[in-house]
Amino acid sequence: MKKLLLALVSIALTATVCIAAETHGDKETKEDIARHRAIAAAHEGVAKCLESGKQEDVCNKELQMACKGLAIGKFCGMKHAH
Repeated sequence: MKKLLLALVSIALTATVCIAAETHGDKETKEDIARHRAIAAAHEGVAKCLESGKQEDVCNKELQMACKGLAIGKFCGMKHAH
């Protein structure tokens, strides 16, 4: 699961950087990159939470707190808010 999560994050970051480079200025691109790194860190935290044996509901609540105001969706989707 951890490898899958990291692969998805890598794909999302690559796609976002490619798209952002075409549609945003340098400042916006840097903000997008930072936001995606923060989302990825939140997802990594959930992976570690689940690995520790905690219940999925507990880990999902931690994810929701970590992503508040950062990403779209209940489970911190890989899209970000502008």
